[in-house]
Amino acid sequence: MEKRIGVILLLVSFIIGMKAAKKVDICIYGGTSSGVMAAYTACKEGKTVLLIEPTDRIGGLTTGGLGATDIGNPYIMKGYTYDFYRRIGQHYGTSSMKFAFEPKVALAIYQQYVDEAGVHIIYNHRLLEVKKEGNVIKSIVVEDSKRPSPQTNIIIEAREFIDCSYEGDLMARAGISYTIGREGNSVYGESWNGAFWSLHHQLPDYVDPYVVKGDPKSGLLYGILSGEPPLPGEGDKHIQAYNFRITLTDEPSNMIPIEEPANYDPKRYELLIRMKERAPFSDQGLSDIFIWSEMPGHKTDINNRGGFSTDMIGENWDYPEASYERRAEIVQAHLDYTKGLLYFIGHDERIPAFVRNEMLRWGYPKDEFLTSDHFTPQLYIRESRRMLGRYVMTQADCESKTQVDDYVGWAAYTMDSHNCGRYVINGMVKNEGNVEIGIKEPYRVSYRSLTPKEEECSNLLVPVCLSASHIAYGSIRMEPVFMVLGQSAALAACQAIDQCGGIVQSVDATKVYSRMENSVK
Repeated sequence: MEKRIGVILLLVSFIIGMKAAKKVDICIYGGTSSGVMAAYTACKEGKTVLLIEPTDRIGGLTTGGLGATDIGNPYIMKGYTYDFYRRIGQHYGTSSMKFAFEPKVALAIYQQYVDEAGVHIIYNHRLLEVKKEGNVIKSIVVEDSKRPSPQTNIIIEAREFIDCSYEGDLMARAGISYTIGREGNSVYGESWNGAFWSLHHQLPDYVDPYVVKGDPKSGLLYGILSGEPPLPGEGDKHIQAYNFRITLTDEPSNMIPIEEPANYDPKRYELLIRMKERAPFSDQGLSDIFIWSEMPGHKTDINNRGGFSTDMIGENWDYPEASYERRAEIVQAHLDYTKGLLYFIGHDERIPAFVRNEMLRWGYPKDEFLTSDHFTPQLYIRESRRMLGRYVMTQADCESKTQVDDYVGWAAYTMDSHNCGRYVINGMVKNEGNVEIGIKEPYRVSYRSLTPKEEECSNLLVPVCLSASHIAYGSIRMEPVFMVLGQSAALAACQAIDQCGGIVQSVDATKVYSRMENSVK
């Protein structure tokens, strides 16, 4: 009897907690720059839309510190992407597009788009389950990111789905084929894929890797990987390093001093000291170890530079497939490392006084990132999963040796990969994986690279973790390109609903590009 009552109570609890499914035309997972543009576009086209964002902030990297926009060629910015950067310019008093801005300004403009179109956003919810019938996604289930509980799960039914996340979680859980890491050069007939040893973002020769100099038995310094390094050109599952694009300010009235952070360990930065013993600081000071770009409002966009900087090389390899809990640990490790590095440079007496004094001029901005202690919560996910779709963008596309006819956007940036590993080579420390190969002209991005094979799924588009080789993705993976492709994906989803029986593979890409290109004059 007691067992039967318990079962009844459990069933009643489940029924009470279960929420009715939300039904929309288009569901977009990931409120990145691409996701915001996709949601805005679909709403403007008259579709019912739901945007799911796992955090409390939209805009991804564009609102997360990447204010020094990586462009390649501004003429590739079409449609609402052009409008976004023009609105940035208008905020700062110019009628032209502007590509350097404060995170809070980018966030405010994205909020304008959300308000103008009436985009419905569910914040702080992450993907839990994808339900398919055959090759059609029927619904997804999302859970509260902060306090997961079956009673607060939300079911979302939609005719079309767009995965705009940096991780490709919806794509993966829908059973779509994908890859992680670097293909060997032989896979697609490329020359810049696979392992690569570069002179750029490299340590000088003869930096000793051991805790006790010259003694391998003492162990390796923090940040150096054990094991055999990869051979040039061979493939592996290694991905390029992540970091934070750091926003600091030197405006005293808006500045929070950089204090010793929790979990601070100066031994993490011993390799920096060893590197500077071989190549001392120049009169450039902080710019020796950071790409230090000053933004409007007395702020910065700080990026990785040189052999030892903000990139946590090799510390992110398991991130793409990791659980949410493990990903949170990886993000926290990057936070600890980055905040600790800033403090170390300002306070460790082995750093020259003029560099320490320069660092102490800067602090965290009071008017940015108000819900995350004034430090961006957005880790730079340079690369995660990549779909294996109907067409794989490769080096040949980047070099315009191949030109697709079904294009829905353009890319124009250098074929760029940050370092993937750091090893001991002939008794000294060397970084591996950095590639920076320029391209001659903008090139087309195929619509087929946004779509899975039809037998795998007929109602999903993937404009961020799109189908591309490692080195081609290194060129495509820029925020303005993701924004353009987000708009194109939304237009394709609308066309699939209106004209193609919901099948995204049947969409006319020519019509998508024309509508996207002409949406803003």
